[in-house]
Amino acid sequence: MNVLRFSDLCDEGRARGRRVFIRADLNVPQDDAGNITEDTRIRASVPCIQMALAGGAAVMVTSHLGRPTEGELKPQDSLAPVAKRLSELLGRPVPLKQDWVDGVDVQQGEVVLLENCRVNKGEKKNNPELAKKMAALCDIYVNDAFGTAHRAEATTYGIAEYAKVACAGPLLAAEIDAITKALANPKRPLVAIVAGSKVSTKLTILQSLAKNVDQLIVGGGIANTFLLASGLPIGKSLAEPDLVNEAKAVIEAMKARGAEVPVPTDVVVAKNFAADAPATVKKAADVAADDLILDIGPETAARLAAQLKAAGTIVWNGPVGVFEFDAFAQGTETIARAIAASSAFSIAGGGDTLAAIAKYGIEQDVGYISTGGGAFLEVLEGKKLPAFEILERRAQA
Repeated sequence: MNVLRFSDLCDEGRARGRRVFIRADLNVPQDDAGNITEDTRIRASVPCIQMALAGGAAVMVTSHLGRPTEGELKPQDSLAPVAKRLSELLGRPVPLKQDWVDGVDVQQGEVVLLENCRVNKGEKKNNPELAKKMAALCDIYVNDAFGTAHRAEATTYGIAEYAKVACAGPLLAAEIDAITKALANPKRPLVAIVAGSKVSTKLTILQSLAKNVDQLIVGGGIANTFLLASGLPIGKSLAEPDLVNEAKAVIEAMKARGAEVPVPTDVVVAKNFAADAPATVKKAADVAADDLILDIGPETAARLAAQLKAAGTIVWNGPVGVFEFDAFAQGTETIARAIAASSAFSIAGGGDTLAAIAKYGIEQDVGYISTGGGAFLEVLEGKKLPAFEILERRAQA
């Protein structure tokens, strides 16, 4: 990836005395009381901020949080809990600034957090006037938000067009390096796990991976559609019957290359979707009309675990069952622990995947944990991300 890297600017002393605007991805989950429930993205943003402070910069950081209405800041959309957590991680105060587009008071050696950027009118549609105003706030623009790299918004694209200097932060650079290692020149066998509720949201990823991977493990509602495609009953499980032909095509494309989509041979079912619903293990062929498939069975999990332990490279996106309910979490836990135990280079991404990694405490055993959800998926699809495109263009200018 031919882009200017912020680490190089800092090494050369070019950040000293400069105003640095960092677009981070601090979009973290919160409970109803506004407490942060998982802070991976905040922790991942700290090295870039520390790099800027150590480089002698005046530092501004912003991010989106949730899906606010533009022009309207509601309490639940505020980055206040993020500012509190960031100050704890940095060991210094991180003031939260509102109404910052027309000017920010920040001195060399200080860091401020700029309130939810998606509250600004024109952010999502990349309004040029807004982008120019934001570019005027800084000497150096740093994109360190891989999670939004697939969106051409004012803080991810427009500002990079107009800022004096535009570069990639350490997280953004590390993300693309890890994905390149996993997909461009992988150690074989390359195993991909793609799970989620719907085939439709991940069909192009499945089609793209089918051309490259040696094993394509499907899970969740996606696996149910593949079970249908294999002629197996799924009861009243979540699935997309109208995409059975597409699932069959993926299976055939893999088979033609001597690769496979391992379809579950046993599953864990319940009569209703609830944490306390009694769980029953059944052969995949024995699913009843009123059953809900909520996890893969132990036989399937053991078989997949053996394949993962023998892999050279693993790409993981999505839990294979309803792991939030302990009765239906064994499949995901078995997969997670197999990835942790494997000598393969592993890269994992997506919000539910991060939650599973945290639940089973395997952060240290995954080769690279991607902080991006949609961006991670679009790279898996082989798409060029807008944030990379503009930074590459600026580097060549």
